[in-house]
Amino acid sequence: MYLNLQEKIAEITLLEVTKERKEILKPLIEYVNVNYSKNKRVTINFICTHNSRRSHLAQVWAQTMAYHFGIKKVACYSGGTEATAVFPMVTRTLKEQGFRIQTLSEGKNPVYAIKYAENEHPIIGFSKRYDDVFNPENGFAAIMTCSQADTGCPFIAGAEKRIPITYNDPKEFDDSPEQAKKYMERSNQIAVEMWYVFSQINK
Repeated sequence: MYLNLQEKIAEITLLEVTKERKEILKPLIEYVNVNYSKNKRVTINFICTHNSRRSHLAQVWAQTMAYHFGIKKVACYSGGTEATAVFPMVTRTLKEQGFRIQTLSEGKNPVYAIKYAENEHPIIGFSKRYDDVFNPENGFAAIMTCSQADTGCPFIAGAEKRIPITYNDPKEFDDSPEQAKKYMERSNQIAVEMWYVFSQINK
């Protein structure tokens, strides 16, 4: 793993995961543990409304923390109830935290290669529906990262498990003096919670 990212993770572990949030994360921990104990592939699809902010942050940090803890056969995806584009502040924040990001294609919906380690496949980031052909068709946990998607999509076809783990949207701070700070706060929150999830997996 890249040294800057390792240092960031060391900082993140000093943040607190509250008792209330640990209860919210418990079903995801159980899902990963059950599949991992059976030597099955662990597939997770993080779902939000626009697949532009929170779902991407969750996908990237979950994949990174699985690697950090040596939890193999984990594949993380993300999608929305509609496709838009990854918001630029998301990639900017991840770069600041130590990820290496390459723009593979530009346009209305850019495609990014997001790397956390020298010799690992990059995470491919772009906005898409949760049922896009790029995402798994079945055998996955659907993690609802925003309340709007959670309410609007009570049923996710192909999901083995549907788990609401919602986050406040940093979008409300767009174009404000607090924008960068608030995106970093949300990314850090998601990072420490994914760190906690994968720290609880029985290897």
